[in-house]
Amino acid sequence: MIRQSFAWWSFAMAPDTDPRALLAGAAGAGAKGVEMLPDDLWPVAQDLGLSVVTLSGHALEVGFNDPARHAALRDEVRQRIDDAAAGGCEAVIVFSGSRIGDGADAPAIAACVEGLGPVVEHARGTGVRLLLELLNSKVDHPGHQCDRTAFGAEIVRQLDDPGLRLLYDGYHMQLMEGDLSRTIVDHLDLIGHVHTAGAPGRRDLDDRQEINWPAIAGLLARKGYGQWVGHEFVPRGEPVAALAQAIALFNAGAEAGVRNV
Repeated sequence: MIRQSFAWWSFAMAPDTDPRALLAGAAGAGAKGVEMLPDDLWPVAQDLGLSVVTLSGHALEVGFNDPARHAALRDEVRQRIDDAAAGGCEAVIVFSGSRIGDGADAPAIAACVEGLGPVVEHARGTGVRLLLELLNSKVDHPGHQCDRTAFGAEIVRQLDDPGLRLLYDGYHMQLMEGDLSRTIVDHLDLIGHVHTAGAPGRRDLDDRQEINWPAIAGLLARKGYGQWVGHEFVPRGEPVAALAQAIALFNAGAEAGVRNV
C-alpha cells in the first residue's frame, strides 16, 4: 500500500486547531506521516506513530536559480538538513526561486545545478533526501521558474545523485501542463514524492475537480512507486473527515490499479 501523508499547513488553517487532536485524528484516518509540521510538534506526531516526512528548506520566492544567493541558501538549507537529521525528518524541500533577469531557463538550470550540488552532498551524508518542488506560475506562484516537469527533471538528471529527487505536485502540474499520467511514467525514476490536491481550486479530491486521482493512484501502484504521497489540499469541511476520504479514495484506486493490470 502506498504510504500517505498530509500537509500540516493546509489542514491546520483554522485558528482554533488543536494540534494534538488533528494529529491523532489524522493517524486514526490512516495517515502514516505529516509534512511541513512545526518543529516543536515533531515529538507529538512521532508519539502517535506518524513519520515526519518533509520540511521546507527555505522561502520559495528566492532560490537556487540566483547565483548571488547560493552562499546564504546553502547555509540555510544545510542547517535545515541538520535539523531534519537530528529530529527524524526524512526530506527537505528546495526551490528554484522566481525568475530573475531575462528569465531564461538554461542559465537558471545551470545555476540550480551549481548551487544545489554541495547541498545534495551534505544531505546524502546525513541520510536526508532533498526534494525539488514543481510549482505553478499561473495562479499561485507568479514568476516561479521551476513550473514545468522538464525544468526540474533536467536539474535532477544533471546532478545525477539519488539524494535529490522531484517533488511532483499533481495540482500544480495540472494547471501548467496536464498530461499527468504520461508525465509521471516518463519521469518516475526522478520522482521522490507526490503531492495531491483538486484542480482547480486546491480543494478535496472529489467530483468537483478535474484530476482523476484514483487513476493516478492505480498507475503509481502498478509501476511500483515506493515513495510518499502527500495530500496538500485545503479541505472544504472538517479536516480529518476530508483526509480520511482522500486516503480511502487513494487506497481504492491503488488496489484497483493493481487488480486490473
